[in-house]
Amino acid sequence: MDEWRRMLDELAGAGLLREPVTVEGRQGPRVRVGGADFLCFCSNNYLGLADHPAPAEAAKAALDRYGAGGGASRLVSGTMTPHRELEEAVARFKGAEAAVIFPTGYMANVGTIPALAGKGDTVYCDRLNHASIFDGCRLSGAALRVYPHKDAGNLDDLLGKARGGRALVVTDTVFSMDGDLAPLPDLVAICERRGATLMVDEAHATGVLGANGRGAAEHFGIEPGRIPVVMGTLSKAVGSLGGYVAGSRDLVALLVNRARSFIYTTALPPAVCAASMAGLRIIAEEPNRRAALWARARQLQDGLRDLGFDLGSCDTPITPLMAGESDAAVRLSRRLFERHILAPAIRPPTVPEGTARIRLTPIATHTAEDVDALVRAVAARI
Repeated sequence: MDEWRRMLDELAGAGLLREPVTVEGRQGPRVRVGGADFLCFCSNNYLGLADHPAPAEAAKAALDRYGAGGGASRLVSGTMTPHRELEEAVARFKGAEAAVIFPTGYMANVGTIPALAGKGDTVYCDRLNHASIFDGCRLSGAALRVYPHKDAGNLDDLLGKARGGRALVVTDTVFSMDGDLAPLPDLVAICERRGATLMVDEAHATGVLGANGRGAAEHFGIEPGRIPVVMGTLSKAVGSLGGYVAGSRDLVALLVNRARSFIYTTALPPAVCAASMAGLRIIAEEPNRRAALWARARQLQDGLRDLGFDLGSCDTPITPLMAGESDAAVRLSRRLFERHILAPAIRPPTVPEGTARIRLTPIATHTAEDVDALVRAVAARI
């Protein structure tokens, strides 16, 4: 339709039209695009498990034993053994009584938030939370209060002025575009004092932060149970697919009965669950992968700072290379692509206007030489 073409032309004119490249083969530190090898510095495959043989072998074995699909919604055709085993593994990993898995992290957020808050309640949300959190807040029908990024004092003031209804505070623990950390100890203390329920999104912290890779709560030394609702993904450091929510048995039972994105969707394929369990085992058994990720991240960030880049307050391997306007970010991405480095431009609405960037993320299986090549490529184009 002509209207659709006009809308596409508007996106193109604003430098916001997107078209993904086709990757020929596995996701790893190097990928093949258009018959050529590229260094990949844009993936959330932090520990290199997406192309690790163990999850693939586990998935193959589950495929042979359980078949290709989950049948229907788990409330219709039942929970299969791999679903239950994965939920038990996630609960152990997070130190929780129970866990429930969703087909994606997005679905976990848009299902959980409306299950816990509704009309007459209030949800409090960090300004830079992931889109899935904001979508879940809007779907809930609860009043939405957005506090300035990481401003625990402002949140405390807002909660102090609350009148009636339940209060749900939702925050990312690692902010996916800036790589900085939420002030989690402050948020826990505020919510406990104000009687609010705290929900955290550990998507980019799971497998990356903490002595055992269990996330930001472990990183900050917060005891299991002090955060009532812990959401995360199995599609990033774990290398597979899916979202989870971990907490009390009552929380999980409530989500099974109220989260629409759990009730009204087909269950994950058993092979995907098996791959996730293998990924969790590798995280527990191979801490050297996490050490390698952090070594490459420090190397990258030191190299960029030596070139004069201000990386802001990134506290994690996520490294924002700020460009400003969308066109500038697109040009930088294209120049890196010409040097066989895959790092797409991140533009509004993913980030605020005027803060377009290249979001660089090393992988544990990158070599020091790979990172040096990236730094040299950036230096050649600044």
